[in-house]
Amino acid sequence: MSSSTAAAGTSPVTEAAPLSLCAREPHVPADRLVAEMVPPPRFDAVRFATYIPDPNQPSQTEAVRVLEGFAAGLDGAPAGGGRRGLFGFGRSKAPKTPAGPRGVYLDGGYGVGKTHLLASLWHATPAEPARKAFGTFVELTNLVGALGFQKTVETLSGHRLLCIDEFELDDPGDTVLVSTLLGRLVDAGVALAATSNTLPGKLGEGRFAAADFLREIQGLSAHFRALRIDGEDYRHRGLPEAPAPFSDEQVTKAAHATAHASLDDFPQLLDHLAKVHPSRYGALTDGVGAVCLTGVRPVPDQSTALRLVVLADRLYDREVPVLASGVPFDRLFSEEMLNGGYRKKYFRAISRLTALARDAKGLVEGGA
Repeated sequence: MSSSTAAAGTSPVTEAAPLSLCAREPHVPADRLVAEMVPPPRFDAVRFATYIPDPNQPSQTEAVRVLEGFAAGLDGAPAGGGRRGLFGFGRSKAPKTPAGPRGVYLDGGYGVGKTHLLASLWHATPAEPARKAFGTFVELTNLVGALGFQKTVETLSGHRLLCIDEFELDDPGDTVLVSTLLGRLVDAGVALAATSNTLPGKLGEGRFAAADFLREIQGLSAHFRALRIDGEDYRHRGLPEAPAPFSDEQVTKAAHATAHASLDDFPQLLDHLAKVHPSRYGALTDGVGAVCLTGVRPVPDQSTALRLVVLADRLYDREVPVLASGVPFDRLFSEEMLNGGYRKKYFRAISRLTALARDAKGLVEGGA
């Protein structure tokens, strides 16, 4: 089902039944994956000027200063030819990769504005959009899966900048893949920028086969100048606690009263996600104005949990409110999961789903 099936222009009452994510099986061509490597809708309008540093966190102000200099140094010169150094200090006479880092790495906790800054860098870089790429780590690995490694290198080598959000290395295969890919792109003159919640040399800690991770990551970390961004999660600064879940009846009524809302049973949606490749989760939500879920309960296993994390990221990127019944979102993941190697992903998902639950609160109040 495509987004065109959404009943555009219908009355937001009960003229059409709610959409169902479980009824969708999107097919995404490879060229769409490349074309969509731009900042998500939530970050369309962000700029360095709209980032409000916390006055108690000087590292935030310093990050803006460094990134503005980084963007100014990327003057749109063809990759692989005479080009500026990392911060624009001089121009190479020969088409060789400049010495030193070829990118910046934004390290910080949840909700300190890393993605805002990364998207601002993309917008500020003086190159046409087709020569700048922005995507999550998962989207980058999915692109390689869709195009093949060599075609991905060829496609991205002509870019001035590659921004990688939520840089995560969850298995040795992806570690080797991305390490090799970034090395090839650096050789081609592509500048890099990335975000994560740990420093490049620390990404392997607390995960499986940590020695293998660290061995590969050491090569990756040499490509980046690390910028630490301190602060608290802005999504919770001065905001109320996450709203308590609503009843099944309230969620169902809101889904019928809200234009382009989807309505699904949570366990059934988790089962459906296992049948859809994560690279298609964005397309899964095309045309959806709100996601309504009944019967939310703790996820049963780690594979399911990781798929839910990807869906939460896509919903957050697209600013799709999430209205739910069942258990609160902070009870989705078990203590074992929250203390394990993927804990950073799970805490990010909780933070983002909580923000989307706040956004959805008015759907019940407005439809009551």
